[in-house]
Amino acid sequence: MLTAALIRDGVDRALAEDAPWGDLTAVNVLPESATATARLVPREAGVLSGGAVFAEAFARVDPRVVVRLAVEDGTSFAAGETLATVEGPARAVLSAERVALNFVQRMSGIATLTARYVAAVEGTRARIVDTRKTTPGLRAFERHAVVSGGGRNHRFGLSDAVMLKDNHLAVLAAEGADLSQALRSLRERLGHMVRIEVEVDRLDQIPAVLRGGVDVIMLDNFSPDDLARGVELIAGAATVEASGGVSLATVAAIAASGVDVISVGALTHSAVALDLGLDVALGVDRDAERDAQRHLDGGAPAAGP
Repeated sequence: MLTAALIRDGVDRALAEDAPWGDLTAVNVLPESATATARLVPREAGVLSGGAVFAEAFARVDPRVVVRLAVEDGTSFAAGETLATVEGPARAVLSAERVALNFVQRMSGIATLTARYVAAVEGTRARIVDTRKTTPGLRAFERHAVVSGGGRNHRFGLSDAVMLKDNHLAVLAAEGADLSQALRSLRERLGHMVRIEVEVDRLDQIPAVLRGGVDVIMLDNFSPDDLARGVELIAGAATVEASGGVSLATVAAIAASGVDVISVGALTHSAVALDLGLDVALGVDRDAERDAQRHLDGGAPAAGP
């Protein structure tokens, strides 16, 4: 969950990275009394994510900066719309600009890509979920963006659930362990709220995993036909997750096999930042301010002079 504390921490780290000793350009070029208004404007259509992070970047530089979000996270938009307005001291607006944009561009890119995957499986039972293939230090931000795009989150990290992958199974096999018995023993040791998932890459592995009484079985790199066979074998005894080889070109066929969940690493590791710009004007743009407020209130933008 992307909390206010996580946002503050992430933004502070990004600002410290970008201007560890202050913004030399803004301080030495811009008059201290100068004010500016800016509009967050997309150059392409997409889905917004990171509005609160965008606003926090300006607030952390100077609390006098006012950010008005015209749309909420998860909202689809067209190119050229005003997504937010920013008003305040020009030094602060320009100092925070890049960090604010980096967050909202990255997060909106993830949300937009996720929305495409979700649309591709519409009408099936499959849910699109993310993976742990996230940018170090930004997992909560990227996971929030997936939800903005209509997707769901997998386990947040290694501490959330038990998940035996191929390497875990290889170690157990090398030790001569009986997989079914090992899983039953694991269930007895764990708290009743902890879920167990096991990854398999062959159909003949499924019966032993089922005998272990797990909650989720991941079918890794299965063909659509084998996915359907796996769903039939599992027969509702566990949640069926498909993973591996998932793309926008293949996800519909994977969903049609009847799986419950499709995990897609590409949502976070391959999303392209959305092209959003901050159009800055000197002084205070009262028309922009009124238009953003009318958008929030559900009204139409004000007519020209």
